[in-house]
Amino acid sequence: MKHIYRCTLLLAAAAFSLHSQPNSSFRYTVKDGMQTIEIANVTYEVPTDTFVLRTTMHSTHVIGDIGSQATVSLQAWKLGVDMKQKPLYSFTVEGDETRTVEREILTVSRGLEEVAWWSVYRLANGAHLFDTYVPLVTFRVGGESNNNRYAGLEVPPDDTKDLRLKDPHVVAVLSYASEAKLIREALVTCDDPEHAALLRSFADSSRTLTPHDGPSPTLQIAITEESPAPKAPTVLVIPVAGDDLDIAHARLPPHLHLAAWKR
Repeated sequence: MKHIYRCTLLLAAAAFSLHSQPNSSFRYTVKDGMQTIEIANVTYEVPTDTFVLRTTMHSTHVIGDIGSQATVSLQAWKLGVDMKQKPLYSFTVEGDETRTVEREILTVSRGLEEVAWWSVYRLANGAHLFDTYVPLVTFRVGGESNNNRYAGLEVPPDDTKDLRLKDPHVVAVLSYASEAKLIREALVTCDDPEHAALLRSFADSSRTLTPHDGPSPTLQIAITEESPAPKAPTVLVIPVAGDDLDIAHARLPPHLHLAAWKR
């Protein structure tokens, strides 16, 4: 009888399946001479062995206009549950592309106009970690493959909601995180407000963030002023020690400063 019962369970397991299929769509309309394209794409991903992620991207583009309106909606469920149930987490933001990193982090491309930037989230629960105006940086600390660390550089736009970042001396915010949490943020400032404005300008400067991992990992910020003519980059080198930004031993150009900062 035990053998028959076990076979019955195996047969039941073999017949088990879940199915979810929201529709993608395309719509083209013309009204008052204006051509509009609306697209909704639905994709599924199993980024880990424990849950499934559904991404719905909806965009509206008027032909001839610069940029578009687009939103990304994400929902996650435990693998195997009925997807009609309430998801583990869900959120919707303006954006047009998502990417999973190291099976730990999720990025959403938010730059719908001329400036590229990304929001970074925990894949496990959808919690927002930080925003970055350079591509997300991934590196390892401690020599272990599972000790992934993530970094980004936020350059506050003119319409930032944080009034502290409207200070004319502010240049950028460096973020350092693990998969589980935001470990440290550091504020870059400049003594000269006019120079600070150039360093954070999207039109007149470009930025890179480069990791150098190993026994003594560092993060290097390079800001190049490109207008009216390219200049040698302004370089800041920040060591990582004890799984934290070693702000005290950062190598900075004259008149620039780095300080711990919190949202």
